[in-house]
Amino acid sequence: MRRKIRELQPNPVLRLINRRWPGSEIRSWADGLKGEQLTARRLARLRRHGWYTLHAIQWTNGTDIDHLTIGPAGVFSVNSKRHRGKSVWYGDAAITVNGGTTRHIAASQSEARRVSRALSRGCGAEVPVRPLISVVDAARLVVKSANPPVLVLEVEHLDRVLSGLSPVLSGDQVASIYNVARRPQTWTG
Repeated sequence: MRRKIRELQPNPVLRLINRRWPGSEIRSWADGLKGEQLTARRLARLRRHGWYTLHAIQWTNGTDIDHLTIGPAGVFSVNSKRHRGKSVWYGDAAITVNGGTTRHIAASQSEARRVSRALSRGCGAEVPVRPLISVVDAARLVVKSANPPVLVLEVEHLDRVLSGLSPVLSGDQVASIYNVARRPQTWTG
């Protein structure tokens, strides 16, 4: 995200001004960056529970994976969504922000499938990946689904919820998947 912000405005003084300008594209990217930083800090707490996290993994098409976290409870493709002061509602198949429907669920599911294919190819075995959305700075988050296809959590609860899930991977499996995830060639397909 920092690279995108610099591309949009190379001049550091103008970049700073535009970050504060309501509705500016740079402000939108800066808000997203702040959400990713808050999510990264919360995910870092999982390390003591045997989790590994990678951030801003680049695909060859220029898009990225906000966070990939690998631990005893499995592999999660984490998208940070900062909706400062807004009301977020999650039903069975959609997230709305202040009543407007988003593509967060479909995008997260698509990303998790792509990550699973890449890791499975690199590991030589099926690696399931669960999509997770980290909601940052929302005024309110309401989840109305008994069995959501995407795990949606407030950023403040990420470490507690993930570390409390039932283990599905051994320490050796976690380390093996992490080693594959760290290789740049894993993400070229």
